[in-house]
Amino acid sequence: MIGEKTVQRISSTRGFAKVAPHVIPALDRAVHRLTRGKVILSAQMLPGVILTSTGARSGQARRSPLACMPEADGTWILIGSNFGRPGHPAWTANLLAHPDAEISWKGTDIPVTAHLLTGEERAAVWKRLLVFWPPYATYQARVEREIRVFRIERR
Repeated sequence: MIGEKTVQRISSTRGFAKVAPHVIPALDRAVHRLTRGKVILSAQMLPGVILTSTGARSGQARRSPLACMPEADGTWILIGSNFGRPGHPAWTANLLAHPDAEISWKGTDIPVTAHLLTGEERAAVWKRLLVFWPPYATYQARVEREIRVFRIERR
């Protein structure tokens, strides 16, 4: 079995950033569908959710498998790292336009509302995120944009 440090090292590479966005979400959606919402493949290393948001431009439901950082208060932190690629991931624009969404968490569908974190609140969460998954520092260093961080709470 590959260790956590090895996975972190691999996930920090530019090659991973090029390939992962095309492979990991598709695998996650397929496994999630096949297991009727009980398994997200990438969640074997990091906790994960399937976010169903409303498309910012299309208005259509969009499903995005995402890593998350669960919080002790029952909320979740979602990180728009886009694997350290230049643009913000589409799901972040969807949440900015339509903050009410739904997540599938451990096989349970939960209506949620998203809040973009800014300022001191974002800085405090970002410090915890770097302990939780150190490659986020590499992703941030690789891009000029500030990576969007959202707190998701039950509606």
